[in-house]
Amino acid sequence: MKFAWFIWSLMPLAFWSLIYLQKPGFRKELGQISWLTMLFGLTEPLFVPEYWAPPSLFDLADRTGFDIESFLFSFAIGGIGVVLYRLVFPVNLRPFNEHEKQHARHRLHRIILFLPVAVFLMLAVFTGLNPIYCGVIALFLGGLATLYCRPDLKYKIWVGGLLFLALYAVYFDSLLLFFPEFVDNHWNLAALTGIKVIGIPLEELLFAFTFGLYWSGLYEHLFWYQLKSDNASTNA
Repeated sequence: MKFAWFIWSLMPLAFWSLIYLQKPGFRKELGQISWLTMLFGLTEPLFVPEYWAPPSLFDLADRTGFDIESFLFSFAIGGIGVVLYRLVFPVNLRPFNEHEKQHARHRLHRIILFLPVAVFLMLAVFTGLNPIYCGVIALFLGGLATLYCRPDLKYKIWVGGLLFLALYAVYFDSLLLFFPEFVDNHWNLAALTGIKVIGIPLEELLFAFTFGLYWSGLYEHLFWYQLKSDNASTNA
């Protein structure tokens, strides 16, 4: 079990690599968003041990709060989160309509993009909430704010959340298949609801859904793209 978190962090990275190799049209999205998401690894000291205490390489999590695995995991799920919908549904990207950019809702474009970060920091600093709840609330509000700014992405956002939730549940249960005591040994269940769904802490499932909800529309929102359903790819 000592290397379970390391192995678990490599699994999404392997899936990321497979997408990168097999889907050249997704490489730009994977690269740009994954490097951004990898910065989430810097938040790990907020979660250790308040949320969990994973067994990490060189015992870094216990000694510093940081661990290598969190950076690998964050890098991989960031890219997967933005392309997952398009892996399932045959849609491509096109530049956003310049005239539509002038709509009043887009005046809040930058604020909405960084809303989850602001909400997370405010909740973490000014409330006693466990950091996982701060993250879930921040991502959910970020998803709703994206829906306001980009209603054209509403289907992708909601379905993207559900797709990532389903993928994450399978991924998490693959860990429990080999390490059935992993949750009980490393999650701070006393500080959480203690509710498990198919062996997975409820908080993990809430994170997966809200992460997918916000992340599925992030690339299009950040770089001004729209979806199109034809087969001609305009994504470099």
